Amino acid sequence: MSQPRDDADGLRRAVDAMREVRDRCVWTQQIEHADLVPYLVEESAELIDAVEVGSRADLREELGDVLWQVLFHAEIASRDEVEPFDIDDVAGDLADKMVRRHPHVFGGKTARTPDEVLVLWNAAKAEEKRERTSVLDGVSERMPSLALAQKLVGKAASVDARIAPVDAEQTGLVIDDEAALGDALLALVAQARQRGWDAETILRERLRTLTAQIRAVEQSCTAHPQPGE
Repeated sequence: MSQPRDDADGLRRAVDAMREVRDRCVWTQQIEHADLVPYLVEESAELIDAVEVGSRADLREELGDVLWQVLFHAEIASRDEVEPFDIDDVAGDLADKMVRRHPHVFGGKTARTPDEVLVLWNAAKAEEKRERTSVLDGVSERMPSLALAQKLVGKAASVDARIAPVDAEQTGLVIDDEAALGDALLALVAQARQRGWDAETILRERLRTLTAQIRAVEQSCTAHPQPGE
């Protein structure tokens, strides 16, 4: 059980601590948004480690470190002379978005299965992002290559199944479980190393090709809309 605290609002204490640090720490005063990116990457990786192999104490600590990054960015933003916003603005926007994207919780919609929830989520997201013209809008190229590959394969299938990569079973590579998939991926990396290839570079090059294919199909559909569209 957690020990009692003088101030039960730990989040507000953290916000106040961040403000004091920004005001009084000469190192922190020099930091801007871009300077924090390497720390965000590092803290995110440590949080993943805590989720996958760490203890409950590790998870609690790393969640706090990631939260500090959010508070740091928000405190920097609050002092912007042109478009200031603070952590309350960030949290308020988040709450509003989560309410919109859960109409089965906060509205009159019904969703009895995870698939039905996903349909409602995607519909709400599409309404919010009406200015987007491509399924690739909002997909960061800085994602880890395998995560990006999985994302782009799904995007490709949503545009045109014909541009999706060849199904592994068609190549004779049949994976029956997650462990076998891990072994297969590791074996492919080992084979690339034996041949002097950089697996990361090769995959990213292939993903750039897939991205170009998706955009080409989207442009073709825009130039030649189907009847009834």
